[in-house]
Amino acid sequence: MTGKTHQEMLEKYAEAIVKVGLNIRAGQRLIITLMATRGVPHQFAPLVREVAKAAYAVGAKYVEVIWGDEEMLRLRAQYAPKDSFEEYPTYMIDTIMNMINNGDALLSISGSNPDLLGGLDPEIVGKMQTRHLNAAGPVSERVTTNAINWCVVAAAGEAWAKKIFPDLSVEKAQEKLWQAIFETCRIDQPDPIEAWQKHIDSMKERARYLQSKQFTALHYKAPGTDFTLGLPSGNLWISAQSMAQNGVAFTANMPTEEVFTLPDRNRADGVVTATFPLSYSGTLIEDFQVTFENGRIVKVTAKKGEAALQKLVDTDEGSHRLGEVALVPASSPIGQRGHLFYNTLFDENASCHIAIGRAYRFTLTGGEELNDEEFISAGGNVSLNHVDFMIGSAQMDIDGIHKDGSREPVMRQGEWAIEI
Repeated sequence: MTGKTHQEMLEKYAEAIVKVGLNIRAGQRLIITLMATRGVPHQFAPLVREVAKAAYAVGAKYVEVIWGDEEMLRLRAQYAPKDSFEEYPTYMIDTIMNMINNGDALLSISGSNPDLLGGLDPEIVGKMQTRHLNAAGPVSERVTTNAINWCVVAAAGEAWAKKIFPDLSVEKAQEKLWQAIFETCRIDQPDPIEAWQKHIDSMKERARYLQSKQFTALHYKAPGTDFTLGLPSGNLWISAQSMAQNGVAFTANMPTEEVFTLPDRNRADGVVTATFPLSYSGTLIEDFQVTFENGRIVKVTAKKGEAALQKLVDTDEGSHRLGEVALVPASSPIGQRGHLFYNTLFDENASCHIAIGRAYRFTLTGGEELNDEEFISAGGNVSLNHVDFMIGSAQMDIDGIHKDGSREPVMRQGEWAIEI
């Protein structure tokens, strides 16, 4: 790949996470959260420790880690009393909120088993997920308003690696997944930090172009998809890098290939067909369609995981509507890899996607200053959920619709139709 050892690549990855993803400032604290596959935190410990070293090197004054055991979630769903699912320890939420309220940084490391809760009672899984979302609501609200510099990255968990590469041994699967993570996060480049800056600059230019067009709606056409999605007045096209309220410019996702904004919660009509499976709360949802009328989801169908998909939609009123629309060319580096990641952080960067649930306040002009009612009145969506699912493909055409009803090609056959 580059001639570098895994340890050297891990150090470069940690440096990019700290300097590009989080852009940690001297004097900030950092809290890291993760769910360790099969309760084996040591498989993520090397990355966590390198991130801590890199954070201290740029002046962080304290780094804390919340280790979660995802197997405990499955055990609870299987064996806990049916009337016990309102129980939820809040100490982790309190710890994270303490950091956020102090203006510190938040890193989430993803690497969970996509099939963790597969085959379990969807009613129980739904109750657990809803209770977690309610408890974590304050954190979600602060994240969606970019209160602090935050970032989501990945580590090659055992079960996740085997899901992607089932014909390989666990060791070889993890090795191959680590390689994929390094490559898609530009860690294989001679200077990853410089490569990221060039990528961020290019993505910002794309967002500025879309912003200048002031489209009022997008129309999607592809096999199984005929869908019109309105955009509210004052929507902002965002890409790669954002400015947090604490004054730090950060990159929330590594990898990232998307240019995104919020849709109008009341203007979505037609049918969309998912082009990738959705891994949601430990259940894999496959071959599904979603039908919209006047912004609201009125029907879902799926060949696998339909009950879990319906539970997601029924979480609250906002989960019947959309909170994000993102444009990604089918030829993105992740799309070109030719395999699923079964992880939204990656798969959403392989394809155009939309998100069920909560909209990010920073995608609307002045959105961070609005209360829930004002945000909804402006066309934004409020929900416990924010779940992306992929609808793009090399067969998809997208038109931007202007106020006068005229149309302009935005994507053709899955690729950008606009020149930058």
